[in-house]
Amino acid sequence: MDLLASAPMSPGMDPNAQLEFLSRNAAEVIPSDELRAKLERSVDQRRPLRVKLGLDPTAGEVTLGWAVVLRKLREFQDLGHTAVLIVGDFTARVRRPVRGWQRKKWRSTPDACLVSSAGSS
Repeated sequence: MDLLASAPMSPGMDPNAQLEFLSRNAAEVIPSDELRAKLERSVDQRRPLRVKLGLDPTAGEVTLGWAVVLRKLREFQDLGHTAVLIVGDFTARVRRPVRGWQRKKWRSTPDACLVSSAGSS
């Protein structure tokens, strides 16, 4: 099974109809003009968009917020665009500043996978 595969895009799918479909259940689309232009270009060139979503595997919990963005990614895929889910392990090792310019200890990949939901260093 090809994880990057997408359904064949409808050649005559109106970009405005796509934007309306993608805007469902969204409070706001920022910037909607840019998305409309990309959808129009996609239809004109008969080439699907490549839509990427990156997730941090060390998040303390999986929340309903993840379901929202995953569902939106699926909606792009339902329209025939290519959905790419990126689960990064590098971001698990790069730490945010603690105080001023101090940084927390660099983690090895195995250590990064063992991070507790409490966010220990």
